[in-house]
Amino acid sequence: MAAIGKQSKQDRHWIFGYGSLMWNPVFEYESRCMAELRGYRRSLCVKSIHHRGSPERPGLVLGLDRGGMCTGIAFEVSAEKARATMAYLRAREQVTDVYREIMQPVRLLDGSGRQVRTTLYVVNREHPQYSGRLPFERQLRMIFAGVGNSGNNIDYVINTARHLEECGIVDRDIDRLACRLKWRRL
Repeated sequence: MAAIGKQSKQDRHWIFGYGSLMWNPVFEYESRCMAELRGYRRSLCVKSIHHRGSPERPGLVLGLDRGGMCTGIAFEVSAEKARATMAYLRAREQVTDVYREIMQPVRLLDGSGRQVRTTLYVVNREHPQYSGRLPFERQLRMIFAGVGNSGNNIDYVINTARHLEECGIVDRDIDRLACRLKWRRL
């Protein structure tokens, strides 16, 4: 039992970010740490009809799709903030229910080798917004045309690529798209 006024690590809640949550979490957190998730990979596989596109001109955003491994950021949220944080995340991530909220362990990349259970959002492959892996040129066209309630799709991809690079995460697909989008914008 934790002493009065002190919070035990068990009272903490962890959230795994792999895309825009990495560079735009918007919620309060106690700490953040690079982390590795096994069994899922970062993929531009979700047609965005709200945040970065519209039903008429869907954009393309990231989802965690099965298979592979994904390096991202684990955010540690205090027990006092966990309920409000989860309400915020559900409103942000579950607008159209294209994601499934699950709990999954990730390995912290802080040298400790410690695993923590995190809340994360994986794509629902049965949802009509699931696009799978689209050809590169089609991805470019969708991203270039997509504008939604959270802004244009180009900025989403470029900001994600920039943050991945700052974190030392190599994602060749996102890098290639961001490079081409910057060039086409000129």
